[in-house]
Amino acid sequence: MMIWVLELVGASYLLSYGAEHLSKIFGTRFVGRTLLSVATTLPEIAIVVYAAAGGFYATAIGSAIGSNLLMMTLGLSIMLLIATTRLSKAPLKEINVKEFQLDKYLLIITAVASLIMFIDGFDFIDGVIFSGLFGVYLYFAYREMRKEKDDLKAKLTQEQSNSIHHGSRKGSIKAVVTFIAGTIGIFVGAEPFIHALEGVSHDFGVPVAILAIIISPIAGEMPEKISMMILARKGAAGTSIAVANVLGSKILNNTLLFGVAVFAAMTYHGFTAEIPVTNMLWYQMIIVTAITIIALIPMLRNKLNIKSGILLLSLYIIGITIMFFLPQ
Repeated sequence: MMIWVLELVGASYLLSYGAEHLSKIFGTRFVGRTLLSVATTLPEIAIVVYAAAGGFYATAIGSAIGSNLLMMTLGLSIMLLIATTRLSKAPLKEINVKEFQLDKYLLIITAVASLIMFIDGFDFIDGVIFSGLFGVYLYFAYREMRKEKDDLKAKLTQEQSNSIHHGSRKGSIKAVVTFIAGTIGIFVGAEPFIHALEGVSHDFGVPVAILAIIISPIAGEMPEKISMMILARKGAAGTSIAVANVLGSKILNNTLLFGVAVFAAMTYHGFTAEIPVTNMLWYQMIIVTAITIIALIPMLRNKLNIKSGILLLSLYIIGITIMFFLPQ
């Protein structure tokens, strides 16, 4: 397990290095929302596909739900602890998240929409809707990226613009290669790490409930957490990418990941395959949707600080505690 942890740390470092340099070309928000979100969510996508293919629908949906609970509370809390203390190379007093209006409101919309659609389970129509919602998010993210670049060009002289363009071309190949290498490293290391962690948990007699609610989401989100911590240490620019990554990946979980679960079920179990709703999943979906909305309240005020981190950590503890009292 420790060998694969080290492999994931190395891959996440390459990923964060590539993302940091690609952000100079495409903007911090676009890279965090799209490229980094998809790359760090690869383990979750793999888990969902394997689970849905085997007919373990509760595992497939529970994986996405657990990921949202973990990263919107504990994940953001750790990022804030690093970014606002001496753990960062350039500590920030607070983080301004005003530029993430699109992500905040879309996360609320997709969380509520997925809860409503899950009332009668997920089917083909829901899969199409989820894919469409993710497509809409990508469109708006791309449009914001183009506007950001146009605004920057308008402020620069022609000489400055040519200099930046030349520098971007020079470093873009290295950034792309590094990012791809990190993505491959995460794809290779994620599955054996998850299996190793589960094996260690069983060897130490960790209960199944703890494994499902705490251990598995931590394993699935390990690449995202590591890359987020590395980025948070790099100051304002790195923190901006980290915030975009968390919000973007959670929107991806509420849209594309659920869609992948539906289409994987249909691929392996027939066109009419549906993902049924169970009491356990329904309660979990309600709890995580509520916690997601509460976790976004500090963001709606456009400022995050160490107090916000303490609130988010408290929400994680409350959420996990409630999970243990749900009917198994």
